[in-house]
Amino acid sequence: MLQTIPFSGTIVGGLHPGDIVLIQGTVLSDADRFHLDLACGSSTKPRADVAFHFNPRFIPPPCIVCNSLVQECWGREEKLDRMPFKQGSMFETVILVHEDVFKVAVNGKHVLEYRHRLPVETINTFSISGRISVRTIAFTANSAIFSEAGDLSIPYRGSMLKGLSPGHHITITGHVSSYPHSFTINLRSRGSENIALHLNARIKSSLFVRNSLLSQGWGHEELELNRFPFAPGQYFEMIILCQPHQFKLAVNGDHLLDYLHRVQDLSSIDQLEVMGDLELQEVRLW
Repeated sequence: MLQTIPFSGTIVGGLHPGDIVLIQGTVLSDADRFHLDLACGSSTKPRADVAFHFNPRFIPPPCIVCNSLVQECWGREEKLDRMPFKQGSMFETVILVHEDVFKVAVNGKHVLEYRHRLPVETINTFSISGRISVRTIAFTANSAIFSEAGDLSIPYRGSMLKGLSPGHHITITGHVSSYPHSFTINLRSRGSENIALHLNARIKSSLFVRNSLLSQGWGHEELELNRFPFAPGQYFEMIILCQPHQFKLAVNGDHLLDYLHRVQDLSSIDQLEVMGDLELQEVRLW
C-alpha cells in the first residue's frame, strides 16, 4: 500500500541497538532530492531534534548528505559523493541501528555509516519527504542479521547484534553450485575463535558433518543422518531453530537433526558465516 508523502509516524517503543528500519519505494523520474529523518519527537515549533537526516540529492554532482539537527541548529554535514539511487527506479533502503553508528544499505549493498550524535533511546519519530513514492515502512526489533559486506556474496559474514536466544530461527536459502565439493555454515562468537555450530555439507561423499570448535580444539564429529538433503544445482531452504538445550535443523521443510549446545551462553553466538560452493538467496533471523 502506497504511503502518503510527506509522511511522519511514531516509532512505537522507540529505537534500540539491533533494530532495523526498512523503506521500500520508487524514486520519481523528476526527483531532485528526498530525505529520511529519524527524529526525537514531532514538534515543529520549536522543531524537534533530528538524530539522523539522510538526504540523497540528484542535482549534479549527485550525492548523499547526512546530518543532525540539535536545538534547531544543523551540525557538520557528512557527504557521500556517489549515488546508489536512480531516478525512476525502485529501491530498498535498510537502516541498521548499532550501539555507536547507523549503517545504511541500499538494494542489498552497504552504502555508509553515520556515528550517533544523539542518544538512540531518544528517537521516536520517522519522517519522509521529497520526490519518492513509498510502499513499505517497517521497523524490526532486535532480530536481524546484517551482512558485513552489504550483500549475500560468498564468503558471507553476518552479525547478530544481540546474539541468539531460545526461540530464534535462522533461515538460509540458496542454490548448491552445479559442480560442488562442499559448503560450510558456522555459528560463532565474534569475541573468540569459538564455533558453536559447524555444519559442513560434503556433496560428493553425501556427508553432513556437525561439530564445535572450543578453546582451539575440535570436538566429537556428529555424522549420523537418515538422508542427505543437498544435491548439485538444487535449491534449498535451511531453518536452524535455537532451543534452550539444542539446535533443531530442518531442510526443505523436513526435520533433519538435533545438535545439543556445546556453548551454553547463547547470547555470545553473534556471527553467521557461510562459505563454499553455493549461492545465497536470503539470510534471515526471526
